[in-house]
Amino acid sequence: MNLNFNRKIFSRKTVGLLATLALAAGFAQAAEFKVESVSQQDGRLLNAQFANGMGCQGGNQSPQVKWSGAPAGTRSFVVTMYDPDAPTGSGWWHWVTANIPASVSELPAGGKLPAGALAINNDAGQPGYGGACPPLGQNHRYVITVHALKVEKLDLPPNATPALVGFMSWAHGLGKASLTLMGSR
Repeated sequence: MNLNFNRKIFSRKTVGLLATLALAAGFAQAAEFKVESVSQQDGRLLNAQFANGMGCQGGNQSPQVKWSGAPAGTRSFVVTMYDPDAPTGSGWWHWVTANIPASVSELPAGGKLPAGALAINNDAGQPGYGGACPPLGQNHRYVITVHALKVEKLDLPPNATPALVGFMSWAHGLGKASLTLMGSR
């Protein structure tokens, strides 16, 4: 490659300016897509979102999740809640919901899913939400993520795992927004 030729076409300033503009455009798009929840207080899960069992006495109610600013071309969403601090070596999927229509921008607390949405088995092997229940004395992070997808629905087998939904969400993703809430007992 002839570096002298390339230097004549693109100066360092031009390359730097192009890189800055591309980075700014990416940040602007990422800043628009956001997720929030009223099912929290001061950044912590409410008791309603804790499990009712396994040593916890909560409401086992899925959190309210609302999102806005999805990328252009979004045709469906996937909503997940994941505990990266679970003592399993691989974290714990509390909630995975796929094939949420693009016209939906909120899931109510403990509410039923919109038509067409699919509740995936959580890591306890149950479809739908499985409440938080960190070991006594530990503070865990619960990451709620909304994935915007470029497909109307994921073609999933009946026994789809959270890992498969995650893989397919990345493969068909346009963007994602996350909110991390804390939980302890």
